Amino acid sequence: MVFNYGYLTWEWTSNLRGYSYPLIFASMYKALQLLAKDNVQLLIWVPRLAQAVLAAFADVKLYSLVQHLENSETAKFVFFCQLCSWFTWYSCTRTLTNTMETILTIFALSYYPIKGSKMGNSSKYLALVALAIVIRPTAVIPWMPLVFSHFLQEQRKADLILHNCIPVGLVTVGTSLIIDRVFFGEWVLVQLNFLKFNVLQNLGTFYGSHPWHWYFTQGLPVVLGPHLPFFIHGCVLAPRRFRILLLALIWTLLVYSTLSHKEFRFIYPVLPFCMIFCGYSLRYLKAWKKTAASFLLLSNLVPALYTGLVHQRGTLDVMSHIQQLCHHSQQSQAFVFILMPCHSTPFYSHVHCPLKMRFLQCPPDLIGNASYVDEADMFYSNPLGWLNKEFYNDTLLPSHLILFNVLEQEISSFLALRGYEKTATVFHTHVPQGRVGSHISIYRRKTEVNYP
Repeated sequence: MVFNYGYLTWEWTSNLRGYSYPLIFASMYKALQLLAKDNVQLLIWVPRLAQAVLAAFADVKLYSLVQHLENSETAKFVFFCQLCSWFTWYSCTRTLTNTMETILTIFALSYYPIKGSKMGNSSKYLALVALAIVIRPTAVIPWMPLVFSHFLQEQRKADLILHNCIPVGLVTVGTSLIIDRVFFGEWVLVQLNFLKFNVLQNLGTFYGSHPWHWYFTQGLPVVLGPHLPFFIHGCVLAPRRFRILLLALIWTLLVYSTLSHKEFRFIYPVLPFCMIFCGYSLRYLKAWKKTAASFLLLSNLVPALYTGLVHQRGTLDVMSHIQQLCHHSQQSQAFVFILMPCHSTPFYSHVHCPLKMRFLQCPPDLIGNASYVDEADMFYSNPLGWLNKEFYNDTLLPSHLILFNVLEQEISSFLALRGYEKTATVFHTHVPQGRVGSHISIYRRKTEVNYP
């Protein structure tokens, strides 16, 4: 969209992703390009900083909401709980659609007509909800009970539908359709395709499945972490008008539980709901208030720092090694093959040059082929055989191979025979598991070209 090179994953070729959200970051890239400041570090950090600023504004909005509905003291404790959350630290600067969905959910909630609120504005909150749905269609799930509750309480139901819901829906969906029409070159309703794939066809199971109770027994407890007992306590103490938020939370967990593929980030948008109840718990603790606050801060600080700065950092760190090839005089002859589980690393956004790169593919079966096996699974079923078959001719060999150390022994004969030498080792995790090793190894093929 900006630099005329890059890579589109299968989600884009299958029309499952819309351009509305990436257009925000593409605009940032274009601005940097026009200012001649499009170096790789700014391409990496500017989107993260923009996401962080939006997350900070959302936190302030959450504080203002509780302050308006209750009082400054309760708002202070809710704000404290939100800032303490290890999962918020882990997720809020990531340019995932789940992160933007969470931010828009908080903004929408600040205008939602909760009983006792004088800040309620149907047009504003519905517009923000619609925008969240455009960016990630599953945003409709937590908002279904909230919008339905608003509809039941609204005296002028026809006006709500005719003057708010329909105009907002037409404008947001229409804008999304036009943006996608420009970039896809055809009319595509990606939100419908997304829901078909993930909900109706449940094809997300291709990327793993979990038992139905996972969000209740593992998902939410892990995301809440040390906040869990305060959340349970707060659910008992919170005023009745906030029960709609608890209902939305339970509804969201139940709906997501019907889908086989589950991830922690899917329930990130309802985490701010939980923080309101945690804040109430802290607010009404008496003798143990300072002790509880200290416990929350310290117990969240350790996992936040570890998961944010140490755990699984190798797949980001290794990109700086790959990026060095962009400054080499033989860049056009370089070929990097990432022999790792698909999408383990970032790609061109962290390299910023038209370097030839490839990774193992893992698109799901979209045509109902019962014997379908993706490229990544084919490789890991017989790594040595796959490499010998794929690179039957030396002219096809990559100049660099990136792989987890757990794979080294199995393909050592291929590496030795084809003249590869290890040039760097990058730490990744203290908890290696399955195909993911503790370190990432970088191999360079010894040829007449002296690569860095």
